[in-house]
Amino acid sequence: MVQVTFINKPVTLVGNEVKVGDQAPDFTVLANDMSPVTLKDSEGKVRLIASVPSLDTGVCDAETRRFNEEVASIDGDVAFYTVSVDLPFAQRRWCAAAGIDGVHTVSDYRELSFGEAYGVYMKENRLLARAVFVINREGQVTYVEYVPEGTSHPNYEAAIDAVKAALAE
Repeated sequence: MVQVTFINKPVTLVGNEVKVGDQAPDFTVLANDMSPVTLKDSEGKVRLIASVPSLDTGVCDAETRRFNEEVASIDGDVAFYTVSVDLPFAQRRWCAAAGIDGVHTVSDYRELSFGEAYGVYMKENRLLARAVFVINREGQVTYVEYVPEGTSHPNYEAAIDAVKAALAE
């Protein structure tokens, strides 16, 4: 089982650990207009999914902006999602204020469907742990990073390299 800390304190991750080679688990989250979003909605695309504790924090803000820029510069059919338990309304405001339009910010606040399916739901504070998943066109997980400390950045280069490799398959 993956072990992570959040603000240097150990947390309990609820759900299933996802590993490279697994079929990506389905989930249901909410778009900014409260409509349901599932993994199948982006079927046939390479997916980069980043889970973050909250877009209203410096690291989550910087991470989402960085991945948004990186994905925009890639030639290929990539769907980029940032998942948090922030309310859809707050996510929409964040995107508007940040001028972000390439990322799909989706909310897991209602059912924690993504959090449990991908093993990133932090029980102690009802937030999602920082993690990055790349899923190829066939729905297979090709990259996983559970960031050991929730206030640290993920390995951007490795994640983007995994996206490019999945596009080349």
